[in-house]
Amino acid sequence: MKLFKLTFILILLPLFAFTGIHKYYISVTQIDYIEKSRSIQITSRVFIDDFEALLRERFDENITLADKDESVKNVNFYTERYLKEKIKIKVNDKLVNLVFLGKEYDGDIMRFYLEIEKIEKIESIEIINRVLFDLFEDQQNIVKTKINSKQKSFILIPQKDKALLKFI
Repeated sequence: MKLFKLTFILILLPLFAFTGIHKYYISVTQIDYIEKSRSIQITSRVFIDDFEALLRERFDENITLADKDESVKNVNFYTERYLKEKIKIKVNDKLVNLVFLGKEYDGDIMRFYLEIEKIEKIESIEIINRVLFDLFEDQQNIVKTKINSKQKSFILIPQKDKALLKFI
């Protein structure tokens, strides 16, 4: 019996030590310049539970996302307010206005849709993405861009929360 317990502990202890629940905190944002419509389209994806925790902490502890009882009006208001505070974009050295188009859920992912209108051309774009940095210190925000037929990607972290791309 002692041999069984010892064997059990020696086999399972390392499994528990190295397979502890570790969650990755990550978002992915795609930024595309659509020359035909002279607009920048932004799609950002985050985990629903992370964003729900953020909304509960900052705005309303009773918010539940992706639920039939979700208060869409309140959630959209808080979501737009938060995203406009945490995502800043400068085009050709000018801060531009983000238009919140909406959100949708897909499994455990929440997608946000934003747009910047009336962009004639892009010579430079500065992107600041601080989404969820205020809740998770190990949050990483991956940003992928397709601007002027060029694709670029980068990772933003709390210590480096912005990137500047030049196209001239």
